[in-house]
Parts: sequence; C-alpha cells; structure tokens
Amino acid sequence: MKCFLGVDVGSVSTNVIVLDEALNVIETLYLRTQGNPINAITRGLKHIEEKLPSNTEILGVGATGSGRTLAGVIIGADIIKNEITAHAVAASKEVPGAQTVIEIGGQDSKIIILKNGIVVDFAMNTVCAAGTGSFLDQQASRLGIPIENFGEMALKSTVPVRIAGRCTVFAESDMIHKQQMGHKKEDIIKGLCDALVRNYLNNVGKGKDIQPMVIFQGGVAANKGIHKAFEEQLGKEIVIPTNFSVMGAIGAALLAKQHIKVNNTPSKFKGFHVSELEYKASSFECSECSNLCEVINIKNNEQIIARWGSRCGKWEAMVI
Repeated sequence: MKCFLGVDVGSVSTNVIVLDEALNVIETLYLRTQGNPINAITRGLKHIEEKLPSNTEILGVGATGSGRTLAGVIIGADIIKNEITAHAVAASKEVPGAQTVIEIGGQDSKIIILKNGIVVDFAMNTVCAAGTGSFLDQQASRLGIPIENFGEMALKSTVPVRIAGRCTVFAESDMIHKQQMGHKKEDIIKGLCDALVRNYLNNVGKGKDIQPMVIFQGGVAANKGIHKAFEEQLGKEIVIPTNFSVMGAIGAALLAKQHIKVNNTPSKFKGFHVSELEYKASSFECSECSNLCEVINIKNNEQIIARWGSRCGKWEAMVI
C-alpha cells in the first residue's frame, strides 16, 4: 500500500494522518503534545506504524504546525509548511467551494479567506487566550463540567447570560459573578460560547470579508455550542468537515504529494524506526552580534543533527 504522511505539531495536540494514493484518509491519530513535542512525534509515528499493514510504503511526508521544523528534522519531511497554507489546502480539498475557514485550536485561532482555492487574506491570534480552546477548558474546569459535555449543555440554554469575553480575566470574574447571582449553568455556558465567538469575530475576523461557504475546523469545532454561536452571530450556515480536528495534517500530506509529483524525487522519510531513537533538544544564545539569536540544537546519540534559529544561518551551516 502506497501512502502519504502528514504531521501537525501544535502546542496542545500533535496530529498524524495517512492518505492513500487516491487521497482518502485511511488513518488518523490525535495526541496531546503535553509540552514535549519530540515525545509526541515519536509516539505518534509508533502508533501509526502499528495501525498500517507491514507492506505500507510512504511516498511523501509533510509537516506543519508550530513544531513543524522539529517534526521535519525527526521524520525526514519532504516539505515543511506553515499552518495557514496547510489548513487552506485541506479545506479546499475536503469542502470544495469553501471561501472562509474558521480554525480554532487550543492555543491560537485563525481565519483564512479563499478565492478559487487561493488564500487572499488571513489573520491569526496567538496572543489572547479568550478566543481559543484553552479558554473553554479553563471555564469548564471551574464549573466542574467535562469539556466534552460543554457544547451539549450550551444547547439546553433558554436564557443565555451575556459574559464579557474580550479578556480571559474579565470573562472569568464575570462568570463567577453570574454564578453568584444564581444563573443556571447551561445559561452561563451558552454565554461563554457566545463570548468566545464575539472575541474571535472582533479580533481575528475584524475587517474580513466572510463569505459562504464558511467552514469550521480545529479541535473546538467539536463543540456544538460554539458551532451554533457562530451560525447565530454570522447568520450563515457553518460547515464542519468530517476530519475537522486533523485538517492541518491532511493539508501537510496533500502538499507532500504535490511536492513529490512536481519534483519527481524519492521521499526523504527516514522510516518509522525513528520512533525508537532518542532525541534531545537544547538551546543557547549566540552573542557574536547584536541580534542575540536563540539557537536550537537537536541531538541524536549525542550528535547534532539539526540547528535553527540564527538569522545569519551561521550555526545551521555548521551542522555535522
């Protein structure tokens, strides 16, 4: 079986997917990164290998996400692309005709505007947590509700309360105040969903030409309360792709297939056995000029196999 591998390493989750030659998703894997991306990448490869037939041949590998450079070095990626490109490519493939992509993950959120499958505008929020999944996780924990039940409870609300959602600190204090006033949990939860969507539209989506078809992807798309809040505030149908939680990885695999086809070269994939190797990361600050670059070292068996972070490229050129 000939396949393409896509890896999306984020701050909260690491996703690995496998596409066959017809670009069907045949395996997916979602892992918590837990602050250790190297471990998440190697564990992910091991789990995927166990799911695939022994005669599987990987024709190409793509990496994306905030840890894409690290993933690319460890697995031997053929192409390393940013999240905007990966999510846009996956959205166009999974939902033909998509013009607006709403993506909300655990630590960041983004909006992508497409015209005929081409990215014409985008914005990201990597600073404020009020428009991300971590905001909901924190409030669900405070309310004593499993995050998996959050969306269902929001749909039961009859009199949603308005909660200040511009900042996580204000939102939390406002939520506590509403609890003390005696509002029902489901009404507070609906208010939190509405607050997150308002924050997203006022910050990430501000000034963007949001046209249908609008699709919603990322881990937060599983929350039915957020889905409904977007539809109410935009007045548009919001489509959730089948593989909404692993769209970045799908995009990486699609880009890998395109890269291999265009360049007509064999894959750089190092093989699934890399999951058994030991990798270590370290860093140092270069003081040889005013840039004071923080340089990252990746070692395997005490040998430096990759470096990045210097603006001049000096340290990368010295890799053994």
